[in-house]
Amino acid sequence: MGNPVRAEVFFEQKKGREDQVSMVLKNYDELVAKVKAFPKAKRVIVAAAGDEHTLEAIVHAQKEGIVVPVLVGDAAVIREICEKISLTVAEEDIYDVPNPDEAAAKAVALIHEGKGDFIMKGKLETAQILKPVVNKETGLGTGRVMSHFVLDELPYYHKLIVTTDGGMMTYPTLEQKRDIIINTVETLKALDYENPKIACVAAVEKVNPKMPETIEAHELEEMNKRGEIKDCTVCGPISLDIALDKEIADIKGFTNPVAGDADALIVPNIHVGNVLGKSITVISRGRMAGFIVGAKVPIVLTSRGSSAEEKFLSLVLASAATASK
Repeated sequence: MGNPVRAEVFFEQKKGREDQVSMVLKNYDELVAKVKAFPKAKRVIVAAAGDEHTLEAIVHAQKEGIVVPVLVGDAAVIREICEKISLTVAEEDIYDVPNPDEAAAKAVALIHEGKGDFIMKGKLETAQILKPVVNKETGLGTGRVMSHFVLDELPYYHKLIVTTDGGMMTYPTLEQKRDIIINTVETLKALDYENPKIACVAAVEKVNPKMPETIEAHELEEMNKRGEIKDCTVCGPISLDIALDKEIADIKGFTNPVAGDADALIVPNIHVGNVLGKSITVISRGRMAGFIVGAKVPIVLTSRGSSAEEKFLSLVLASAATASK
């Protein structure tokens, strides 16, 4: 696993990298400030919007000038909650569609009509919101797989870092991992990253025929070198400690631009991504936000257990990802 970096060494490395990370986001405070400076708030369509916890996050984002809510669901319930939490919504932006499945379909239709910039899940199951999203005739597909993009703020890493996919793709194939990387790169480019550094993580940093994950990670790096995955630098296989810690990379003799400076961690399966993500938030007390990428617009799918901050930051992140639209 490598030895922990001494505090004085870590902070000296961090100071020395300031110029290198000037084009990336160091923390969520920077991202919030970036989005608040947009000339116009983004329109978020909430499907099955009769959920107080979801609308509380909307209130916060609305007060910061980040979003304008478009609410689809049981209009009577929505108006009652809005009055209770002081959420101001234009009457024409409340759509009375009480049935959750129909509300999800209506949210997708409103995107096609240009009524919103992205979608947020309200009081319905993930499968219910994704069904109309992935519909081949009327949905929001792009021809690639959709994946779960999470942006994490860790206490001792020098910038925000993506973990993917820990919530959508269970056991992605090589081709699906390629699409996950492309989804990730396109999203980071929308956040103004120029050439993100992508780490295809595994238990070891060498190809091992007995470890298929290492073989696929190496092939993804080769795809990048052949130009099949563009606008980024891919490294794989690479262990997590080397991807995040330059001193450990130097000790192990691992030379690569991604080492110690990764912008995104591509995990081999959903279990690794899920455990890694929860370790960041529960053990390290890091901050995170995320959404589904690979569709025509971001789909914010926070869980019932998500904190109010996570829901707010997911709204911020989705708004930032639609900056050019």
